[in-house]
Amino acid sequence: MIEDLARSAGRLASAAAGLSDAAVRAPSGLPDWTRGQVLAHVAYSADAYTRMLELARTGREPGPRADPARVARDAALPAGRLAERLRASLGGFTDGARALPAPAWERLVTALAGWRHPAWYLLLRGLRELETHHLDLGTGYGTEDWPDRYVSWALDDTLTTLGARRFPLAAVTDTGPDRRWTLAPEGPEVSGEGHRILGWLTGRLPADGLRTSCALPAPPPWPQPPLPGWGRAGDGG
Repeated sequence: MIEDLARSAGRLASAAAGLSDAAVRAPSGLPDWTRGQVLAHVAYSADAYTRMLELARTGREPGPRADPARVARDAALPAGRLAERLRASLGGFTDGARALPAPAWERLVTALAGWRHPAWYLLLRGLRELETHHLDLGTGYGTEDWPDRYVSWALDDTLTTLGARRFPLAAVTDTGPDRRWTLAPEGPEVSGEGHRILGWLTGRLPADGLRTSCALPAPPPWPQPPLPGWGRAGDGG
């Protein structure tokens, strides 16, 4: 998983390094976000993940969290400096993951949103962040470029969570490896290529390319806290 993360980080860093100043200021695939904002957000997230790895390693808070206002400042950097900033942050995250002792992976850390999870889930969160925002960058990287192992895990994680939250979807079938998930006793069924299903569930693709028995419900905001839940900060769990 660490090597999957490193390869994903390398692809995004290379894409960022190929952007001009004008391209960085251009709109991304996210409404009201420039490409620079996407890249600065990913760098900020990587720094947060690195901080949580350090917390898992030592059991102590490694200083204050980074200032969220840094995202806006970094998004305004020249393209070359922003690409360097991104590469350094992603390198810090992957290096921190490679150096983490085995027992530390089971220690609980707290996400910025307040929910807790074992440190090993940072690898999955990081991979999701990189693959999703590489798509959002709008430089030709599509859902069909998502690695199969990422799509497989992300579908499992997302559909398990939606089923537990009673999302009104009866069943989902990935026609590639022919995998099927049952979510609810009733509701529409949907099938298609896994990357297209995940693209729809993440709000990145319309449902046009999917086969369904009737109109599909609108997916909720994504991603949601993982299941099984590990509690929230301050809940004593």
